[in-house]
Amino acid sequence: MLKRATFAVIAVFIAWSILDFLIHGVLLQPTYEATANLWRPKDEMNMPLMSFVTLVFTICFVAIYGLLVEQKSLVSGIKFGVLFGLAMGISMGFGSYSYMPIPLSLAWSWFLGNWIKALTAGAIVGTIMRS
Repeated sequence: MLKRATFAVIAVFIAWSILDFLIHGVLLQPTYEATANLWRPKDEMNMPLMSFVTLVFTICFVAIYGLLVEQKSLVSGIKFGVLFGLAMGISMGFGSYSYMPIPLSLAWSWFLGNWIKALTAGAIVGTIMRS
């Protein structure tokens, strides 16, 4: 099971990195440029730290699935991803909107982006770690 979990961590980390690039680096780039006063300049962003955060979050996602989901399957992984993504998306999107002066469209984008990321990760862990 450790071998499957390790493979799942690698696969989810890669998937999340690609989705983060597409969501934040491509789709939301105009929004970030329009709200540049809210963000650090690119040369001050700490991308190694961001990668580390993503890796730790990935390990936690896979560990929670591996330890707490009894029947491991694609369907279970998708259900887990949907529920986890709802929590992740609400907190990231609308939790941030509640205290940051971001546009509502960005809150929705963060919500949907995180929900899609978790759904994708759920499908990956469900497939790789199936019983």
